[in-house]
Amino acid sequence: MSGVKLGAGALDTLLPMHLRFDDRGIVRHLGPGLARLAGKRKIVGQPVLDAFQWTRPSGIDTLQTLLSVAGQRLRLNFRAGRRVRLRGIVQPMEQGAGGIIDLALDLSELRDLGGAPLTRRDFSPTDPTVDILYLIEANNAAMAASRRLIDRLQGAKCQAETQAFTDMLTGLSNRRALDRVLDRLVESGEPFSLTHVDLDFFKKVNDTLGHAAGDYVLTVAATRLRDATRQTDTVARVGGDEFVVLFRGLTDPNTLNIIAGRIISSLEQPVNFEGKTCTISASLGTAISTHYSSPDVDRMMADADAALYTAKRAGRGQYRIAAPDTLQDSAGNDDRPALSRSDDAAARP
Repeated sequence: MSGVKLGAGALDTLLPMHLRFDDRGIVRHLGPGLARLAGKRKIVGQPVLDAFQWTRPSGIDTLQTLLSVAGQRLRLNFRAGRRVRLRGIVQPMEQGAGGIIDLALDLSELRDLGGAPLTRRDFSPTDPTVDILYLIEANNAAMAASRRLIDRLQGAKCQAETQAFTDMLTGLSNRRALDRVLDRLVESGEPFSLTHVDLDFFKKVNDTLGHAAGDYVLTVAATRLRDATRQTDTVARVGGDEFVVLFRGLTDPNTLNIIAGRIISSLEQPVNFEGKTCTISASLGTAISTHYSSPDVDRMMADADAALYTAKRAGRGQYRIAAPDTLQDSAGNDDRPALSRSDDAAARP
């Protein structure tokens, strides 16, 4: 370099990622950072044009063309091994003494430092690479912390949504969840049936054995209702000892009779609580969407409730299907539901 004389040690300190080549283009020295990056690649003693693949400027195929682009930004990569992308600049030495190429990692290689165990000492003191690495590390740490926070918030949101639609005692759906499913079914036009289930003799359990026994009986009843229905059905607790089972796509009365009998038989099985026997039963009332010209959730719930209380008046442990006349007569009489008693033989298989 004209007018400047620097020893090898000074260059290694100032430009750890440099190389020197002689007047024939043979690499004679690598700075310590470049030597570490090169690893097992044989660079020293090789023609500089053969040690690297030159991508920009194009047409660098002789030593003369390499020296002719002095001061311009170079883009190149190792020919051997992993083709680590590099940026550089070439500077001729004094006449006939070859030249120096100062190199730096391309930004795309900063994630893993070109696969080499580089340290701060392998970069020029003025090279911003180390600062960029710190920024990348800080950004990664911030992003990781942000992802963890988002995951926690998402988990909390999911937990809150689950709690909002879940009866906390039994783990069943609650009334809010039931209403959401019913609205979707009505909107889609998919046929369904809903059965209102009320536990018989539950008040006696609460009064004689206490609320702990009552709560335990409710959890057992919830389990038995789930076991007696399909996975596609929705079982919801809508009151103290009141449940609703939503049968998606099921409107056949005979099948519903069989399921109702299964539910009643299951709930009538004694429940043991702390050595004491709790005995309950259940009364059921069902409304079927295909019995209505235009299903209305409130009307169906009211009809199922009316069918339920007809079953209770018949002696409890009973089941009824609401059979509403869906059309008003010519005189404008209201279409109140007529209630049909289930076939007891079918209801108790």
